[in-house]
Amino acid sequence: MNRRDFLRYTAMSGAMFALPNISFAAANTDRRFIFIIQRGAADGLNTVIPYADPVYAKLRGALAIDIAQATKLDGMFALHPSLTETAKLYTAGQALFVQAVASPYRDRSHFDAQNVLETGSSTAYQLKDGWMNRLLTLLPKVQNEAIAFAATIPMALRGKMDVSSYAASHLPQAPDDLLLRVGQLYAEDAQLNPIWQAAMQANNMADDASAKQDLASLGKLAASFLSKANGPRIAMIETGGWDTHSGQEARLSRQLTSLDQLIAAMRDGLGDTWQQTTIIVATEFGRTAAANGTGGTDHGTGSAVVILGGDVNGGRVIADWPGLSQSNLYENRDLKPTTNLDTLIASLTSASFGLDNTLVAKTLFPESANGKMLDGLIKT
Repeated sequence: MNRRDFLRYTAMSGAMFALPNISFAAANTDRRFIFIIQRGAADGLNTVIPYADPVYAKLRGALAIDIAQATKLDGMFALHPSLTETAKLYTAGQALFVQAVASPYRDRSHFDAQNVLETGSSTAYQLKDGWMNRLLTLLPKVQNEAIAFAATIPMALRGKMDVSSYAASHLPQAPDDLLLRVGQLYAEDAQLNPIWQAAMQANNMADDASAKQDLASLGKLAASFLSKANGPRIAMIETGGWDTHSGQEARLSRQLTSLDQLIAAMRDGLGDTWQQTTIIVATEFGRTAAANGTGGTDHGTGSAVVILGGDVNGGRVIADWPGLSQSNLYENRDLKPTTNLDTLIASLTSASFGLDNTLVAKTLFPESANGKMLDGLIKT
């Protein structure tokens, strides 16, 4: 597909529906590598559920997932019931989960944490390019022009390797933190508060329908490009809405259902190419171990990472589980991270592309390159 045909096709696609941001970069390799970022701090404790930890149910209260409804992964962890297609991939040995993971960042700002995650630094705004762009420098000569389906190229893909951008015309969704602050502002207003609450209920119902359609369509579109012999090989997909300060039970279920549909659409659309595909799903930080007073959770630290693909050595959970008792929590409130996200990504990319571990670690994550790499993530 030449560039003119490519742009004409994407323009037609953009006219049909407004999609979340998706970024592509093409390299001369048969492997496919996809990074799905969960912007907003996804709750890893209710995604990969430590049901056998005796403190879990007490900390979560009404937010604790009913284990009878979840998919048991092993004697310690279970998978959220909304992830039905992901559970099938786990059974097929094509999905694995890593619990208690975090980047080197240890504060709780979304913007700073996302910058650390995407640049591969240990401090926000220290590096000016992204780890995915630096990954491209380690691969064979770029075969096709890189393209980003986004209003701006995501930080993870910015750098010296050329990446173009395209975006369907639509307004961005208001951040959850902003909606939370506005709700707090109106909370004591007898006239405005009921109007605001009604608007939020309508917004949530609209989001429920549109998110399912958009992410399923997004997965189908992404697969149509990634499955082509001369198409892109590396992709980044942005998903938002993971900042569940309130009403988490329904919201997280909706988010995970949409993610599950995105993954299923990519699996089905990639066909035989799925066997050469690696997907990593990660967030900037996790959420508090205990529920808050508004049916949600607040900004935390450790979370869970999902790794999928036909070449993934799956069917297991990797966890150096720290426990949820008060003495084991990070700063007495968060899941303590025991696996470095940078090291996990470096281990996954080096194994997927057959690159030298040391070279990948130093190039992608120069400030945390000395971590012990994880073996056996990809089938040999």
